[in-house]
Amino acid sequence: MSYAPQGDTLESMLDLMRRLPPTRIEENVQALTQLVPDAADDFLGCVDQPLKIRMDKATGREYLTCDYNRDGESYRSPWSNEYDPPLDDGTAPSPKLRKLEIQANEAFDAYREMYYEGGVSSVFLWDLDDGGFAGVVLLKKVLKPQHPSGPSGSWDSIHVFEAAERGRHAHYKLTSTIMLQMVGGKTPDDQHHKNEKSGNEWTTTVEDGVDLSGSMTRQSEADAPITDSSSHIVNTGRMIEDMEIKMRNLLQEVYFGKTRDIVFDLRSVESLEKARRQRELQKELVGMMNKNKS
Repeated sequence: MSYAPQGDTLESMLDLMRRLPPTRIEENVQALTQLVPDAADDFLGCVDQPLKIRMDKATGREYLTCDYNRDGESYRSPWSNEYDPPLDDGTAPSPKLRKLEIQANEAFDAYREMYYEGGVSSVFLWDLDDGGFAGVVLLKKVLKPQHPSGPSGSWDSIHVFEAAERGRHAHYKLTSTIMLQMVGGKTPDDQHHKNEKSGNEWTTTVEDGVDLSGSMTRQSEADAPITDSSSHIVNTGRMIEDMEIKMRNLLQEVYFGKTRDIVFDLRSVESLEKARRQRELQKELVGMMNKNKS
């Protein structure tokens, strides 16, 4: 049996992931890593998965886990800086960067409350070999169904950035990924309705839930002035805020705008004859205006 080169194998795995249902991303990732274990580390570093929530036993606060705060099978908490399960020689930021990490977590915790009104946020920083540093800002909110047939959904934001200081300025590179999942509620088959006027009883049919899921990735770069280390929090915070607003508007257009266009193409709200007459009237008015100009 012949094997493809490592690069071709990784590209094939990523191409397959783009074609598989996004709602089953964790299941698909596990299956592919078991199928090609030699490429598992590189593959996991290229695929964004829904964030997991853990509880910091030392502080009692929730935090998010991903590949950036993982060391082996343990995950580091941004609140206590401890690994769970405990790890004696786990990777950790330098004391100076750890101080900035604490400030960043408090700042983005306020950002989370302002824009999400709930959910969980985490910030992790690490030193780079060239003297700069990098980090990731994680945000997650889950909408749980209020009843068995109610709607549900989740929002996962992963913002990875690099910061390189250049005198009194810093250059930032930001890569943002948003994973959105929305599942519409199902109409239970045993739900009965009563017609008050006629007294006739009728039953709704079972409706399949609408499932809209997907991810979006965007990149940006910017230069900004710095006065001290806390300036990095302000600068990256502004970039992430602007990026999330842009991506949220794009997601709204993709998820709802395109769906609305398809529905309107399938079945018009107004009479098609009326719409045809309106188009003819518009053409007639345009023709008269052009004739008057000439």
